[in-house]
Amino acid sequence: MAPKKVLIILSDAHSFPIEKPAGNSTESQEVQQPSGFFLMELAKPLTQLLESGYEVTFASPKGQKPVPDPNSESLLAFAGNFYERRRENALIERMKRENGFDSPRPFRTISDEELNSFAGVFIPGGHAPLQDLGDDPELGRILNHFHKQKKPTAAICHGPYAFLSTKLVATPNGEGEFAYKGYKLTSWSDAEENVMETILGGEIKKVEATLRDSGANMVEGAREKLGYITVDREVVTGGNPLAADDLGKQFVKMLAGEA
Repeated sequence: MAPKKVLIILSDAHSFPIEKPAGNSTESQEVQQPSGFFLMELAKPLTQLLESGYEVTFASPKGQKPVPDPNSESLLAFAGNFYERRRENALIERMKRENGFDSPRPFRTISDEELNSFAGVFIPGGHAPLQDLGDDPELGRILNHFHKQKKPTAAICHGPYAFLSTKLVATPNGEGEFAYKGYKLTSWSDAEENVMETILGGEIKKVEATLRDSGANMVEGAREKLGYITVDREVVTGGNPLAADDLGKQFVKMLAGEA
């Protein structure tokens, strides 16, 4: 019987960089914008995993305490639904008590042998992954395991940026390769990021463009803006919080071998 354990990847970052104009100079300066995991993008798939009987293990680059993106805790993010926000915050508090959420496993402590005990891996969004997940070789090792074993892999919004870490794992010829080259993926789009740049007044790393440049077949458009998900082989991805419910449902089906 397949293991009923899922690894959830979190960022240690509490902010992400924005390049802003430096006064009247033509030069720019890097400013740190507060961020973290996007609450509903974590909570909705997590709820479905737990209700389906899966145990979850949280992991991050160095095992530091994760924080929510401030914008994801606003009532605006929940379209004014106070009760839904309260339920999702209560779930995170439960994870702190029962699943070591505040002290995730550092990636280096998860051996290749232990990775065999996990049925799948999930990476929620928020801008924080831009800071420390795309260039972490230990995460590259972990994701390469799930890729090579064809185990269900889910990522949403900025979460797919973590896939870039697979390029840091040396191959027999000595060069790293992007494990998801040719895969159809959906992420937070460049168009959506352009809106954030206007709001925040600076340039932000682009998930969609960077993944495309690395060889992914990016699927973006009106459907994805409305929450449609993309499935290709063992990977399911979504572009923004509207995709969280469907991504969680699809991921659970894939873990159960039903999709």
